[in-house]
Amino acid sequence: MRPVIAVMPLVDDERESLWMLPGYMDALREAGAVPFMPALTTDDDEIRQIFDLCDGLLMTGGHDVDPRRYGERPRFDNIVCSRARDSMELALLRLALGHGKPVFGICRGLQIMNVCCGGTLYQDLPSEWPDGVEHHQRPPYDRPVHRVHIVAGTPLHEELHADGLAVNSYHHQAIRTLGDGLEAMAVSEDGLVEAVHRPASSYFRAVQWHPEFRYGTDDASRRLFRSFVDACAR
Repeated sequence: MRPVIAVMPLVDDERESLWMLPGYMDALREAGAVPFMPALTTDDDEIRQIFDLCDGLLMTGGHDVDPRRYGERPRFDNIVCSRARDSMELALLRLALGHGKPVFGICRGLQIMNVCCGGTLYQDLPSEWPDGVEHHQRPPYDRPVHRVHIVAGTPLHEELHADGLAVNSYHHQAIRTLGDGLEAMAVSEDGLVEAVHRPASSYFRAVQWHPEFRYGTDDASRRLFRSFVDACAR
C-alpha cells in the first residue's frame, strides 16, 4: 500500500476558495505516495479524523503566519494571514509531534513548524533583513537564485551528499529564532536558516525553498520528496 499524505490546502481569499499547486501532488505521487487535500477546518473532531486518515503531513506554502501566534503584533501592511489555516495546521502539527507522524514543510510550512515549536519569525525580510540575496524571485520559479550551505552531519547532508545547494526562493518571512528542539540543516548566504529538522522526531523536517517547482528536473528536489514518502511508508 502506498502511504497517504495530507497536503495542506492553499487559500484564495478573493475567490473564497481552496486550491492546490499541482507540483506538490505530482512530486508526492512520483515518489510513491497517494496525496489528498483536506478541507480547511477548525473543528477538533474533523482535524483529528484528517490526522487519522493519513500517514504523513505536507505543510505547504501560502499565507503569512499570524505574528500573534508567536507573541507579536503585525508591524507591516503586507502581512496577509489566514487564521483558520494557522489554527488547523498548528493543531495537526501538535498531533504529529505527539504521535511521531512524519511531517515535511515547504516555505510557509517551515515557518509554521518553527512557530509550533515556540520559535519566532521575521515578519518582513525587506524591512527587517535588507541584503543583496534574492529571497523573493520573479517567475519562472523553477530556477535557482541563491545558494545555501548544508550543515555537515544533518539528515539533509546525508541525503544529498553535498555541502551546498543552489535553490529557488519565494518568501518575505523567515525564521528569526529557532523553535525548541529544532536544529538548522541549511543556511543561506546571508545567514538565514533555510532548512530545519527535529532530532527527537522520527521525521520532522522543512525547507524554505520550493522543491515542488523543481522536482521534474532537479535530483535534489526529488530526493527531498522521496525521503519524506519513505518515512511515511515505514
